[in-house]
Amino acid sequence: MVSGGAIQIPSRLPLLLTHEGVLLPGSTVRFSVDSPRNMHLVRERLLKGTSLKSTIIGVIPNTRDPEHDTDDLPTLHKIGTAGIAVQVVGSNWPKPHYTLLITGLCRFSVSSLLKERPFVLAEVKQLDQLERYTTPQRDATATDDGELGELSEKFYQAAVELLGMLDMSVPVVAKFRRLLDSLPRETLPDVVASMIRTSNKEKLQVLDALSLEERFKKALPMLTRQMEGLKLLQKTRKTSPDNEKRVLVRKGTVFPGRQFNLDEEDEDDDGDDTAALERKVHGANMPEAALKICLKELKRLKKMPQSMPEYALTRNYLDLMVELPWSKSTKDCLDIRAARTLLDNDHYAMNNLKRRVLEYLAVRQLKTSLKGPILCFVGPPGVGKTSVGRSIARTLGREFHRIALGGVCDQSDIRGHRRTYVGSMPGRIINGLKTVGVNNPVFLLDEVDKLGKSLQGDPAAALLEVLDPEQNHGFTDHYLNVAFDLSQVLFIATANTTATIPPALLDRMEVLEVPGYTQEEKVEIAHRHLIPNQLEQHGLTPQQLHIPQSTTPDIISRYTREAGVRSLERKIGAICRAVAVKVAEGHTLTKTETLTPENSKQHGDKAAPPELPIVIDHIALKDILGPPVFEMEVSERLTLPGVALGLAWTPLGGEIMFVEASRMEGEGQLTLTGQLGDVMKESAHLAISWLRANAKTYQLTNMVGGSDPLEGTDIHLHFPAGAVTKDGPSAGVTIVTCLASLFSGRLVRSDVAMTGEITLRGLVLPVGGIKDKVLAAHRAGVKRVILPKRNEKDLEELPANVRANLDFITATNLDEVLNASFDGGFPGVSSTRAHPQLTSKL
Repeated sequence: MVSGGAIQIPSRLPLLLTHEGVLLPGSTVRFSVDSPRNMHLVRERLLKGTSLKSTIIGVIPNTRDPEHDTDDLPTLHKIGTAGIAVQVVGSNWPKPHYTLLITGLCRFSVSSLLKERPFVLAEVKQLDQLERYTTPQRDATATDDGELGELSEKFYQAAVELLGMLDMSVPVVAKFRRLLDSLPRETLPDVVASMIRTSNKEKLQVLDALSLEERFKKALPMLTRQMEGLKLLQKTRKTSPDNEKRVLVRKGTVFPGRQFNLDEEDEDDDGDDTAALERKVHGANMPEAALKICLKELKRLKKMPQSMPEYALTRNYLDLMVELPWSKSTKDCLDIRAARTLLDNDHYAMNNLKRRVLEYLAVRQLKTSLKGPILCFVGPPGVGKTSVGRSIARTLGREFHRIALGGVCDQSDIRGHRRTYVGSMPGRIINGLKTVGVNNPVFLLDEVDKLGKSLQGDPAAALLEVLDPEQNHGFTDHYLNVAFDLSQVLFIATANTTATIPPALLDRMEVLEVPGYTQEEKVEIAHRHLIPNQLEQHGLTPQQLHIPQSTTPDIISRYTREAGVRSLERKIGAICRAVAVKVAEGHTLTKTETLTPENSKQHGDKAAPPELPIVIDHIALKDILGPPVFEMEVSERLTLPGVALGLAWTPLGGEIMFVEASRMEGEGQLTLTGQLGDVMKESAHLAISWLRANAKTYQLTNMVGGSDPLEGTDIHLHFPAGAVTKDGPSAGVTIVTCLASLFSGRLVRSDVAMTGEITLRGLVLPVGGIKDKVLAAHRAGVKRVILPKRNEKDLEELPANVRANLDFITATNLDEVLNASFDGGFPGVSSTRAHPQLTSKL
């Protein structure tokens, strides 16, 4: 309460026991509250109180850690600070606690304790008054108060000098300057001591100083120490040790006995050592053609003065020729059993890739001069294409080098620049060979499908010679201008799709499809590789964090929707970071029971620390990762006629795709929305034409009851996710099913998805990407998949558990598609109905 221009505190105050931080009058400090006594105080006095008097509390320094607070009241400090709580913020993670922002008002002493539970209430005596902020009359203070005035003026001048060393553009410094001019002298030592860097012990000394003169004497050395530290820091920043040492060395002042001439030393380093270079050329064991060119260039170098610009270019060229591994190679490790074990330990699933590597090893055992194959791993991101290439290098015992081709649009990056250009250099292939130091490494050409094309040439065309086993034994880099044998290099390319790879380049590579993982495979990968790797990266052990097998499928299905495991690894990393915070804060095991509403009263309001290891269940998942990102929405979307579920292939893996149709009175117009390509628009027109031609057979009517479904009717066909471009023929059967559902008023089965191309005669033609599409249907919870009959052979690539969980319907015509899409078949469709066909005379 305010009385006579000064703040008068109540005679009875609840006490907040603080372990860290000291509150001084006139300062504002943020405290974290989590002990039972302090939590009760916040709930019963600060949160329930409405008056100014109820928000005034006493802050007493407590030397005992509140984390180990017992029923016994610790010995209280003799002096405390009355403060007003200006902000209260509560949180439940990682455990229930409050954060208080308290402004100090004045000192008090504890006369007697009135109660200790549930919080401390004491009879207090106010020791000083906190006047309202007014501009102090410093000149009068200095002349009227004698020694106290001198101390006050000296302290003020020191504070002004400290501010002069700081940057006034910083908001905190500017605020400090304004406060300094407006503070009364009674609060000056308290406020300054709370703002400068001091320890809690020093702040306690200022708090215990009851007389103003003693307070100034305690705070003035702290202020002086801060100023001296700033002066030393500014002096150090003016001349850094490196710059000073460099200047002194050049002037000869560090070592007076010797003057350094940097230019002469450079000349010594680059002196004429052509004799040593010639020995290196002869010892490089390079082919006859390359040796002949090197000796010719060396002869020119000997006649050339060092001051000529061409001298450095020729010298660099000869150094590169000497460093290239013309005949250096590593011996392959051809133990197939050891290779199989290593591949199985590094990667789960990927059977086709592992089988191909083992085949290569087996052939190398039988024929040592086998040229390196050109493999191309094609699959969605995050399935391990790059890491498999690294494992192949380890399996063979070869050096590994990765070349990132994403965004490369200059053919010189592959072939190098001619030496006639300024700043010329060899291409990435030759540079990679120089880096690894052997002529038979494993080269990973990453993202080969993302090569660009510009006025500087087409790098994809430059790769034709590199990736052709019949030509790369004589690969010629423009910088070397000498053939280099690349036939022993094992090239592995990676791509997300083959659609953007030029046909000529694709023809030179052996394409190996790397499809997405099933949920069961992701669970195994997570527990074999991802979780141990993330625990190691975050400094955790299995004794501190445990993610059970029952929780991992929830992370996969509800928080990630991808073909690979990259997002899954990020989610596991988020869980590890959240647990690392709790472990770092010291929340270790003290009780083994789980905290429930029933036993929380027995333990008070302090939550029992979790048992180690911390087990992640579905409740912890929601706390850490938030609400689920993905839900199974298939059954919710298929509740009205005119909706069907299709399957689509994307470079990121398979996806489910909804097709929606609606009709209204109109003139027979067809509206298509959803960023459709030309092929998909043609599929929509094909579907309309086929349904109109067979309307009587399938008992399809329009809104006015006629036989033509489009008479007096407008059709709107929409593909959701309108911001995503869609094209391809595989949505044909889905469009037919969607429109048949709309015209007949019947619901499509909610557990069926389909893919396939259609013809005007109602035939179903095969499409690609079957494995990725089926895996997407399996992830979405679909039970029946309709495929073209000619795609039945692609089902052999699916894992056995996926084939067992899905019901596959193979169709040759649209009659079979409609029969399988609706419960009880479709009106007018007979399983025995056959189309008249003529016997071919060919």
